[in-house]
Amino acid sequence: MSQEKYFFGNLQLSKNVYRAIKEMGFEEPSPIQAQAIPPLLANKDVIGQAQTGTGKTAAFGIPIVEKINPRYKGVQALVLTPTRELAIQVAEEISKIGKFKEVKTLPIYGGQPIERQIHALKKGVQIVIGTPGRILDHLNRKTLILNNVKMVVLDEADEMLDMGFIDDIQTIFEFLPETRQTLLFSATMPVPILSLAKKYLNEPEWITVSKDELTVPLIEQIYYEVRENERLAALCRILDASQITQAIIFCRTKKGVDDLVGSLQARGYAVDGLHGDLTQSQRDKVMNSFRLGKLEFLVATDVAARGIDVDNVSHVINYEVPQDPESYVHRIGRTGRAGRQGTAITLVVPREYKQLRLIEKLANTSIRKEKLPTLADIAERRKENVIARIEQIVSNLKLEDYYPIIEELTTRYELRDIAAALLFGWIEPAETVINEIEDNDDDSLFQNTGAGPGMVRFFINVGKEDEITVKDLISFIVEEAGIEEKQIGNIRLLGRFSFVEIQQDIAEKVYYCLQKTYLRGRRINVEPARNRQK
Repeated sequence: MSQEKYFFGNLQLSKNVYRAIKEMGFEEPSPIQAQAIPPLLANKDVIGQAQTGTGKTAAFGIPIVEKINPRYKGVQALVLTPTRELAIQVAEEISKIGKFKEVKTLPIYGGQPIERQIHALKKGVQIVIGTPGRILDHLNRKTLILNNVKMVVLDEADEMLDMGFIDDIQTIFEFLPETRQTLLFSATMPVPILSLAKKYLNEPEWITVSKDELTVPLIEQIYYEVRENERLAALCRILDASQITQAIIFCRTKKGVDDLVGSLQARGYAVDGLHGDLTQSQRDKVMNSFRLGKLEFLVATDVAARGIDVDNVSHVINYEVPQDPESYVHRIGRTGRAGRQGTAITLVVPREYKQLRLIEKLANTSIRKEKLPTLADIAERRKENVIARIEQIVSNLKLEDYYPIIEELTTRYELRDIAAALLFGWIEPAETVINEIEDNDDDSLFQNTGAGPGMVRFFINVGKEDEITVKDLISFIVEEAGIEEKQIGNIRLLGRFSFVEIQQDIAEKVYYCLQKTYLRGRRINVEPARNRQK
């Protein structure tokens, strides 16, 4: 009897890996996966030029898991990432891919007690995902042995270059065996990255994925500006003021899901959570309740929500801006099903503006800004709901049994007062308490910058010597921050730097959007000008 074959698109996979990615909700390989997985499975080195959000983690995660020998407990694959957040995210996804093969993964990064990581390494780990600094620390301590590593991945290599990790990476490669497979992913290919690839990769196969291949469903997309400590209050306003049939609310972490579910349940919402720590029976129970309409809101992580197909979801709400455009596209694709209208809402705090702009660019979409619903909007929506509910009761239920009570009460009170008292008793127990969101314009970071009334003056480290004109600077700020030209005030262009005035209500947005950007090849540094002389 011939052995059964398992296909992911045109890619043939082992049974255990196929089961895992199907459980994760993958249906077809993304362009980068379709191009990268075959040469990686064929033991070739690969250079992948792809933006964040193209599905590249699974593009190298699937081949890594396929090649792991689960019986050998030593480190067989190493993934280097620029940040601990990415290390955790990559480790979680590869762990999911390796679930049925019982592959052990471990994220290693600074900020976590090194003793805990040493203990985990001693127990046996096959895939290590980490930041260069902490990986090097373990190598110097001899707590991490790379002698049997078969596959090495440099993820977001250009970001590691920007963060000054290239020397660390070169030192790490001295600990690796010469006979290994190497994969390098980078959104851009500056000269130092090309030099790195030439030095460490052996006749690599080049793969390029265009950002145009990432598409967004045709649904209404809006965002609300909030402050970090106002997320919950803002969410409650949106839930109470919107015409929501059912909604999926996305959080980045399992802890975030649990915390938000607890907060919403305490406020009387019909809500439950979904994340990777749930057993299959728990997951099934939550999903059945959601599909049957017993839950109005489902709070979930990205991975847990993959594969969810519920036609009645009218809204998807990003409680936090997703890490990458692919996550955004996957999230909002949960609404607007079966030809229905769908709405995607994103809550954005100032430090997330730049990420939102990146999502708009790479996903080729436009996300409209709106003002948060006011308390008056909520009161009006609540009134509409009460009237609709009463109309439904009067039209569909037999109420004769209640007539004697009403007749007795009318001998003592006015009918209007009786009805008002009944409404009070009905509405108040379920009333959601929403704290006032106060506009806090008195942000000390943007005070005393020497700007005119209602403006904030910024210092920017480019000027005439960089062959920059006022027009160039205006175009750059408009494009990067997504603002209008009229929101920019006076500009003073000097030799090696400039001063730019921005409207105060968008100053925080501009400040965060211009971080780690480039103008004419120069890395931009922007800061409030309060401590500088004109």
